[in-house]
Amino acid sequence: MFEWWFRSRPDTERYLMWHPVDHLASDWIEGSVGTHIGSIHLAEEFFSGMPAEQLAIQFRDPREFFEGRQYEAARAEGRISAAVCARVGMSYAPPRTADGAVIGGRLLHMGRDTAWGMTLRSHFYMGQDLPDAGHSPQEIAALFTDAFARALLMHCYNEFTFLAQFLRSHYQAKHRDSVPVALPW
Repeated sequence: MFEWWFRSRPDTERYLMWHPVDHLASDWIEGSVGTHIGSIHLAEEFFSGMPAEQLAIQFRDPREFFEGRQYEAARAEGRISAAVCARVGMSYAPPRTADGAVIGGRLLHMGRDTAWGMTLRSHFYMGQDLPDAGHSPQEIAALFTDAFARALLMHCYNEFTFLAQFLRSHYQAKHRDSVPVALPW
């Protein structure tokens, strides 16, 4: 269900539901309908009170970030039940490598199903590519300050708390002919 949310390529209306305070706009380019992998999410959002940022979030196959056999084994054994991995550029038109990969940072949202729901661990490696692009450690530190890190942590916590409040019923509504729905009463 978590990966489905990204595959559904939320438009601005659904993006605002995901974080009604920080999210401003959502559009999708490249890739193909029905998957998030290979697509770029053009998102405009605040990070918990900081100035709005325009982002290009390029979703990639998790095997780009993890060794393939170990990743497949973790999925098969239930140690991972969701993986949403991306390269993050800090503009709508970030620099890209010769093969089209966005240059900037990384995000990894890793989920594991439990008896009471899904536990999610999000990891951000902001500025990951910038040393190779010629940026000094001082320039990178100026871009991604401690205040930015705190704001990103708060933003991520808040957006996934909001998402947890509506994702199940939204998913069930979209799949009610194939997914059993337990009525509350």
